[in-house]
Amino acid sequence: MYSNIASEIWNELKRYVNTVDRAEAADILVSLLIDHDEDAEDIRDAFKGDAEIKRAITSYINNDEEEIGEYEDEDEEEDTDWEN
Repeated sequence: MYSNIASEIWNELKRYVNTVDRAEAADILVSLLIDHDEDAEDIRDAFKGDAEIKRAITSYINNDEEEIGEYEDEDEEEDTDWEN
C-alpha cells in the first residue's frame, strides 16, 4: 500500500541525497515501511531493482533472522536452567 507511494517519493528525492548517505536513507525508508506492515516482497516489487533499497531489504531481513536466532538461543539456555 505505502510501497508504491514511497517508491515515487524516493525516485524524486534520492537525487537530493548525497551518494554516501543514500544507503542509510534507504535503510531508514525500508525500516519505516516494514514498521507500517509492508511486506518485504511488496517493497522489492514497488522499487523494481533500486540497488540501495534492495541492499536495505536484504540487510533488514538478515538482521531480523539474526535477532530471531538470538531469541531462540536464549530460550534454549532458559530451558536448560530449569533442568538443573
